[in-house]
Amino acid sequence: MCERKPIGKTNKVKEQPETFSEIEAPYERPLIEERYEIINGARYYLSPSPGLDHQLLATKMSSVMHDVCQSNGIVVVAPMDVHLDKDNVLQPDVIFISNENMHIVHGQKIEGPPDLVVEILSPGSGKHDKINKKAIYEHFGIPEFWVVDPPHETVDQFVLGEGRYHLHGTFSEDHSLTSPKLACVHIDVKALFQEKIEYRQ
Repeated sequence: MCERKPIGKTNKVKEQPETFSEIEAPYERPLIEERYEIINGARYYLSPSPGLDHQLLATKMSSVMHDVCQSNGIVVVAPMDVHLDKDNVLQPDVIFISNENMHIVHGQKIEGPPDLVVEILSPGSGKHDKINKKAIYEHFGIPEFWVVDPPHETVDQFVLGEGRYHLHGTFSEDHSLTSPKLACVHIDVKALFQEKIEYRQ
């Protein structure tokens, strides 16, 4: 971390400024920032960082989605805030925004519901991802929501219908994951988990 030396003050390493007005230029912002989500106005801190299985799956999922859907939209991986409103700012693990929905991208921000969000479960995150975040995604009308379960090597696919999520299917290594909302999606679930399996052997 670079040490910031304000004029007229004792030199100290300052990881978190008290106000943004203390920062004179974007490149002077602290290198370490706390990550958090806002759900119904409450702040949920995202720490510690995800484990290796989680990150391998996030990388693989984003790569596969890019391969099959790159001409249909953009794939974004966390950390990336999705601003649904001022009281709900979430960071899905993987985000897909179709070409038709690109109006939700404003400069460097996503402001509105994407076409698909993916959450990869970590130890202790199940309740938060499958209940709290699912309810918010449903409320704001995100058409499709996937929950990836690393220990069980499954993907639960929830599809929005009449304002509610319905479990469209649970996919394992014997399945190919397709989407009723996104025609470009065709994912070999066994291949999705293969890298996680191989590094453990």
